[in-house]
Amino acid sequence: MADAAAKRKCKGADCDKDAGTMVCPKCRDLGVDSYFCSQDCFTRNWSTHKAVHKKQSNLLANLLAPKVTAKPDPDTGLYNPFPTFSFTGPLRPVYPLSERREVPKSIPHPDYWKDGQPRSEQAWRARHKIEILDKDQQEGMRKVCRLGREVLDIAAAAIKPGVTTDYIDKIVHEACLERNSYPSPLNYVNFPKSVCTSLNEVICHGIPDQRPLEDGDIVNIDVTLYHGGFHGDLNETYYVGDKAKADPESVRVVETARECLDEAIKLVKPGALFREYGNVIEKHAKSKKCSVIRTYCGHGINSLFHCEPNIPHYAKNKAVGAAKPGMCFTIEPMIALGSYRDRTWPDDWTSVTIDGKRTAQFEHTLLVTEDGVEILTARTSTSPGGPIPMPIESNGEVKAEA
Repeated sequence: MADAAAKRKCKGADCDKDAGTMVCPKCRDLGVDSYFCSQDCFTRNWSTHKAVHKKQSNLLANLLAPKVTAKPDPDTGLYNPFPTFSFTGPLRPVYPLSERREVPKSIPHPDYWKDGQPRSEQAWRARHKIEILDKDQQEGMRKVCRLGREVLDIAAAAIKPGVTTDYIDKIVHEACLERNSYPSPLNYVNFPKSVCTSLNEVICHGIPDQRPLEDGDIVNIDVTLYHGGFHGDLNETYYVGDKAKADPESVRVVETARECLDEAIKLVKPGALFREYGNVIEKHAKSKKCSVIRTYCGHGINSLFHCEPNIPHYAKNKAVGAAKPGMCFTIEPMIALGSYRDRTWPDDWTSVTIDGKRTAQFEHTLLVTEDGVEILTARTSTSPGGPIPMPIESNGEVKAEA
């Protein structure tokens, strides 16, 4: 056994060291041999390594599940592509997906646009370094994040009952092109659309499809642009119709997620430890009787979509490092009404709460300054959405809290 262990190679991208005893716990549960040379190497590679979990989980599901062909509705042509999958909540995918939207060659493309492989990210992780942006790079980030805010606000203004998430994808895609920008999610690790739209029990990475939004839904729109050689990333969760704003549980999870991000940002300054953000996020979430999703984290962002540092959102995490002026990263807490555990649909992307309860997320791209932080994706005075008061019941009717 000792000889076999000595011959194992670390699963870290571009890491040529021998693996030690550090094993990915999720892979171990799935029966996959994934050993790393160290905890630090495992943490650095988490954002790409977790794709292994999706593939293995869906491989097992496909092997165990009976082969059933989805049948389109004869009147609409729409169908659920995973009829035998055990969904955790009421939401279902509505296919067929629209054709992949094209980006003119005149707009600069990231390296993964064709084959889905972000090789520049993989090479950067091997350097074990957090980039400090110079003044020109910081200006590049300011511009792309400003454009990202414009695109998100345009998409949010279109939210209403009856609108499909595929239509929102179309709006985002066209708004990106109008700004000479590439929609960063498009074909990133083979993601098929230009934006992530996550409804109700979907934690993140929801694929836009043909399902119309319904009065009472909540929907997260996660926009990222690639412009001038830089990525700008932001998202918000919005209420669909008055019914959603009148639902105390929906308002509780949405406003808690919004507040968790605000509280975490207050800590960002030179010297602040990356592990501390999760402590304040989880403390606030628990005070509202909500949980914090642990599978996904904030991340470094600059000329790369995802890079160092990783920013966990849960308490007592072991993130290494501290903020320094010139660093750029996201904080993007995902907050749930029930369990923090998640499950992924067979599309290899859509992550949902394991109990089917609602979840909400908010995200900003942040630049650490000499004396604090600059929110590069900050809302403007005309941005749609924004906080609302908690509805309360009065004489059997739900009203807004004063």
